[in-house]
Order: sequence, then structure tokens, then C-alpha cells
Amino acid sequence: MEMSNNLSTFYTLQGKNERIKKFPLPRQYANMSRYFVGIFLILVPFSMIPELMKLGEWGFWLSIPITALIGWVYVMMEIVGDYSENPFQGMANDIPMLSLCRVIEIDLREMLGEKDLPPPIQAKNDILM
Repeated sequence: MEMSNNLSTFYTLQGKNERIKKFPLPRQYANMSRYFVGIFLILVPFSMIPELMKLGEWGFWLSIPITALIGWVYVMMEIVGDYSENPFQGMANDIPMLSLCRVIEIDLREMLGEKDLPPPIQAKNDILM
């Protein structure tokens, strides 16, 4: 009876995980955030130049690298957000599902008393899959 309950719970959790993986994320968010970052990057220089001109004549030229740095930060946040939308695609920064499954397999085999255990997944080029 307990095994049947465990299997039922397992299938329920597996179904939930599959729904998470296959759930379509709203594209409006991704598209609109890209537009908003672009608008922000266009408007940043107009707010930086007047403030930095208070520092003197070289404030105008200082606004260029500061604006570029601020723009880079926001573009990187947008890119990281895009990659984080699909954490199960098998890319370098995704969840290492193969490694997690192997650890679970080793733990289960140890509980069953098996001696011939598979080796854990090793990182290749500093990437754990």
C-alpha cells in the first residue's frame, strides 16, 4: 500500500515538473522589457549630461563611459532574464539535470545495497550537465 502511495506521489510530482518545463512564458513580458530597456538607454544620456556638466567642462566627456556602463548593466540583466526563462534546455547556465538525476540514482542504489555504483557526472570545460 505504501509503495502504491509513493508511486502515485511520484507520478503527481513528475506531472507537475513536466507542466513547469512545458509552460509557455508570456512573450509580451520579454518583448516589452526589451523595448523598455531600449527606451531607457536612449534617455539615459539626456539625464546624465546636465548633471555631469556641473562638474565642469570634462563632465560632458565623462557622461559617455558612465552612460555606456549603465547601459551595459541593463542589457546584461535583460540577457540573463532571457536565459533564465528556460532553465531546462541543457545550456551551460541551466540546471544540471543529468548530474542531479545521477546523484539520485546513486543514492537510491546505495539504499538498495548495491555495490557497483555508477560514477557521478563530471564537469566538462567547467560545465556540469
